[in-house]
Amino acid sequence: MALGDATRINTNIGAFNALAALKRVNVDLERRQFKLATGLRINEVADDPAGYVISRRLEARVRGLGAALDNVGTTKNVLSIAEGGLLNISNILVQMKEKLIQAANDTLGAEERNAIRSEINQLTEEIDDIVGETTFNMNTLIDGSYTGKSFQTGEESTNILLFSLSDASDPTSLGIDSPNVANRLNTATGAAYAQTQVNDAIDTVSSTLQYIGAHISRLSVKESTLRIAITNTEAAKSRILDADIAKEQVESTRLQILQQTATAQLAQANISPQNVLALFQ
Repeated sequence: MALGDATRINTNIGAFNALAALKRVNVDLERRQFKLATGLRINEVADDPAGYVISRRLEARVRGLGAALDNVGTTKNVLSIAEGGLLNISNILVQMKEKLIQAANDTLGAEERNAIRSEINQLTEEIDDIVGETTFNMNTLIDGSYTGKSFQTGEESTNILLFSLSDASDPTSLGIDSPNVANRLNTATGAAYAQTQVNDAIDTVSSTLQYIGAHISRLSVKESTLRIAITNTEAAKSRILDADIAKEQVESTRLQILQQTATAQLAQANISPQNVLALFQ
């Protein structure tokens, strides 16, 4: 920084120096005030090029994790719908078993057996209805067609959960269609055979429910993991991108004082050449 000679009045070097200092203070103060207004340490790439790039990558990761968290929640909803349908089918199978135990008693007459057969036929048809009504986004879930599905459960392309639901609900696939159950109720022996078929169907549905429940439990763990990852990534991004408000306020106060002193010194430098006039008195 050049120093002026007070006896040379044509160029006021002191005033120029004070003006330059005032401008630097004003620029710095404006930046500090902008950070306080936005809450961000990096408001443009020039503020911290490396920090800006890192923060954008972290932001992309946060948003990717958020989308994955939504995917996991939707996937749990899909599985819950399938679970609900299978639970209803399981309840129907238990009810059918109860009726078949009644039919396995030789104290029943033909009319009683016909009444039980009619009720079981209605229950079997209801299973068909449940299968058709257990859907999500126009996809039937428990008729054996919901197979080879992939669910994105993370931000990376490799974070995929593959899932398939076997056909564990259709009366024919379960072996509880009319030839195996309802049509065998004429005798106690036939009713006992039908009981075996229904017991096997209950085991099959229970196995599928266990499979679904295990995946829902796994997805719940993924939800927790994703939430923690989002929080930690947000914290890392905040450390780089967000302004330290307390620090910025302290710096802003300091610069405001310097602004006042620089303004005062500029005013003083502007009038200092007048001192030379004393030489002419």
